[in-house]
Amino acid sequence: MRLSKEDLIVKVGERVREIRLSKGLTLERVAFDAGIDYSQLSRIELGKINTSIYQIYVVSKSLDVSIV
Repeated sequence: MRLSKEDLIVKVGERVREIRLSKGLTLERVAFDAGIDYSQLSRIELGKINTSIYQIYVVSKSLDVSIV
C-alpha cells in the first residue's frame, strides 16, 4: 500500500511526538537541541507542514534515535 503525501506527513509527525513523549521531553527541549523553533516542531508533529529530510534528521538526533 502506498501512502499519500498527506498521510506520510501525518504519520511522521505522529511518530516524532510518540518518541518525544516516551522520553519525557518537551517540545521546547527537543526543538532547542535540534536548533529549530518549537512552533516548527509542533507543526511537524501535527502534520501541518511538509518539512525537509534534514529537519527530520536533526530532530531524530535530538531524540537520540535513528532517522529510520
